[in-house]
Amino acid sequence: MLVTAAVWRLPCGGAPPDADHRFEKKVACSNSRNGFLKRAIMGLESDSAEFGYTLEDVPHLSDYISHLPTYPNPLQDNPAYSAVRQYFVDLDDTVAQKIVVHKDMPRGTHFRRAGPQRVYFESDDVHACIVTCGGLCPGLNTVIREIVCGLHHMYGVKSVLGINVYIIGGDGTQKGAAVVFEEIRRRGLKVAVAGIPKTIDNDIPVIDKSFGFDSAVEAERAITAAHVEATSIENGIGLVKLMGRYSGFIAMYATLASRDVDCCLIPESPFYLEGAVGLFEYIEKRLKENGHMVIVIAEGAGQELLSDSRLLSANPQDASGNKLLQDVGLWLSQRIKDHFSKQRKMAINLKYIDPTYMIRAIPSNASDNVYCTLLAQSAVHGAMAGYTGFTVGPVNGRHAYIPFHRINESRNKVVITDRMWARLLSSTNQPSFLSPKDVTEASKREKAPSVLIENGFVNGERTNKDVAC
Repeated sequence: MLVTAAVWRLPCGGAPPDADHRFEKKVACSNSRNGFLKRAIMGLESDSAEFGYTLEDVPHLSDYISHLPTYPNPLQDNPAYSAVRQYFVDLDDTVAQKIVVHKDMPRGTHFRRAGPQRVYFESDDVHACIVTCGGLCPGLNTVIREIVCGLHHMYGVKSVLGINVYIIGGDGTQKGAAVVFEEIRRRGLKVAVAGIPKTIDNDIPVIDKSFGFDSAVEAERAITAAHVEATSIENGIGLVKLMGRYSGFIAMYATLASRDVDCCLIPESPFYLEGAVGLFEYIEKRLKENGHMVIVIAEGAGQELLSDSRLLSANPQDASGNKLLQDVGLWLSQRIKDHFSKQRKMAINLKYIDPTYMIRAIPSNASDNVYCTLLAQSAVHGAMAGYTGFTVGPVNGRHAYIPFHRINESRNKVVITDRMWARLLSSTNQPSFLSPKDVTEASKREKAPSVLIENGFVNGERTNKDVAC
């Protein structure tokens, strides 16, 4: 994750300048938004019952610093933006988390829409600090560049500090940013903390995808190489291990993009090796049918099957507290070789490819570069508008500000009862490897439906609980 800690210290006194016509509605709403946000501060939901949805708002500097002056947005005098009225967002603009709903379902959770509005900082007094944490990711340099350029070109900020901090892992960076925000708020400092999620595995919840993911899916080039190797010899097997500690999105999307994969194994879908409809039986079936096979496995898949009990009991962790995974690719490669040479007496030729570092070190593609630009600019707009303690990202194609707690409370995973996984099974023609019990447990893990709070009713039934309006 990339944390943009914009360190702005300004006097809290003084009256705001005359309102510009472009921001009349925003200024009129500025006093009411304080009470609105206080109900949502630190991730508490703010109920917009009259609209039939719940706005999960983000903290604002005005929640804990009184009498903050506001200033006209410098973009209103920028010839590139001043002519575009729609470029400035309204305080009432929200982004729905779910856009496909049943007619009788509530509208669910909404987030505040990202974009430029009236600002709470004077450009000359801003000191911005950019901190990167974790490993490499395609698009990281684009994000850093666009934050600097956005602050300088759009808001006239002259002081931007770059501090590179490399920490093994990265899953805990969002939680660390939340702790930093908590301390800043406790001290009452005028410092805005904005987060940009950075994980190539695409395991950040709420947002559509994380930057670098589209570039990582181009791992299908490694799959193509495995396919060429497998088809060049009798009973050839190409085995490719891709990134995905807890989530199998890279493996799933790379498989769908390739169309040459016969089996995709991910952490969310348990599999077994031996027995009826096990992996070994499926491999033998495909080899007899086609004479070759390509298998893609995510690094976190099948960890429970690895037999080295000594390592499993030790439960080693990296510096960020993440469990160190055993190399499932090498393990599966050896198990396949042993099975067919010793038990089936069948000659196979297996080639193992691990493109892990090739994937995350490649230049970002055009799609990721555009996406990173939008992320960086949205973070800049949010911080300059006084929002803090938030992560920025697209929700159903629209960029929004999301409270830290929503990002930290869960992990995005492939839902094996969803259509996308069904599409993959149709593409590879592999068995699901799931028992009825596995399917039932997967269904239970899906999120509960949203709750509609409207005029004292919850999902159409009257409640005695007080509802903040």
